[in-house]
Amino acid sequence: MPVSLKDVDQIALLARLGLTEDERRSLRDDLESILGYIGKLQALDTTGIEATAHVIDLHTPPRDDVERNPQDADAMLANAPDRDRTYLRVPKIIE
Repeated sequence: MPVSLKDVDQIALLARLGLTEDERRSLRDDLESILGYIGKLQALDTTGIEATAHVIDLHTPPRDDVERNPQDADAMLANAPDRDRTYLRVPKIIE
């Protein structure tokens, strides 16, 4: 599928990228290659193939929801740059 430099410029604008002329052409070529590969995948006949989330059947048993580390306010706040008893003190950002 052909990708124009205008398409590349729009993508760069949305991604807030500043591209040189060489980068624009390189990105256009890369996008055309990716879209070409997607076109090949779309052309495959997948009739009768069951949809899967993973290639192999994985079973992950759920684990019990148990507390592993008891909360200790002093330990949690030990590295805090500024605190007031068991509270973090943060700089005011709203005036």
